[in-house]
Amino acid sequence: MARKTSYRKTYSRKPAGRSFLNRLLRGLLLILFSLLFIGIIYHYRKGLAYYLGFKSEKVLDEDAVDKHLSDVRNIRVLENHKGKVIGIDVSEFQGKVDWEEVEILDEKYPVQFVFIRATAGNDRVDRQFKRNWEGAKENKIMRGAYHYYRPNENSIEQANLFIKTVKLQKGDLPPVLDIEKLPKNQPLDSLKKGLKRWLNKVEKHYQVRPIIYSGERYYADFLKEEFGDYLFWIANYNFYREKIEDDWLFWQFTEKASLPGIKHRVDVNIYNGDLEQLHFITVE
Repeated sequence: MARKTSYRKTYSRKPAGRSFLNRLLRGLLLILFSLLFIGIIYHYRKGLAYYLGFKSEKVLDEDAVDKHLSDVRNIRVLENHKGKVIGIDVSEFQGKVDWEEVEILDEKYPVQFVFIRATAGNDRVDRQFKRNWEGAKENKIMRGAYHYYRPNENSIEQANLFIKTVKLQKGDLPPVLDIEKLPKNQPLDSLKKGLKRWLNKVEKHYQVRPIIYSGERYYADFLKEEFGDYLFWIANYNFYREKIEDDWLFWQFTEKASLPGIKHRVDVNIYNGDLEQLHFITVE
């Protein structure tokens, strides 16, 4: 009778040194993430204390959480720019603004200027422009008007619409050209020529050089070099950006602020200077 052969199971054994290194690495990563989390909490401690300690009385839905996170950053940015001038910009998307109530942001920062959308493209007048334009003036808020530029429409027609709509007075801010989109059916050079035609015609009419508004990426990629003679108003809502750049005249740092007198969320801007310097650039 043949002898039955038995087989013993074998197990691969991990080297003790490698197992120890893996545990050490996991421990170090856990410590690193914990320190990072603590650092973020400490960095935004004032904003968190204000909004979580005084305003959170119930469980928040997703939109509310997003808004509160934005509020925390907004407080941090405003604290970093004490001495700078704070303002807003509005259009028909904010609905009917109660200008008598538009005074203080976050119970601490006075709203001292406003940019108001006047026109868009070659045929669109903002439905709330007249009301906003007059309301800001009546309530002694420094005002400026901006035009939303459509790259695929005639630049001179767009400039004419803005000039027809906006009557600047002494003490108003310079006109603003808002460019955010790239053209669909024309080269970039044609877009730049159109922008220059709008800027030149508007400057000739008002006898003041316009300001250009755009997003930071658009500004860096398409405008910064060729339009270096102009002052820029830059939009950047990045959570980690907390200070204005030296070459930005205005910084639009949020589109999600809450303000008495305005039912919907509103953009908030910082002027890169004090109130006296802001008055210096107004229409004479």
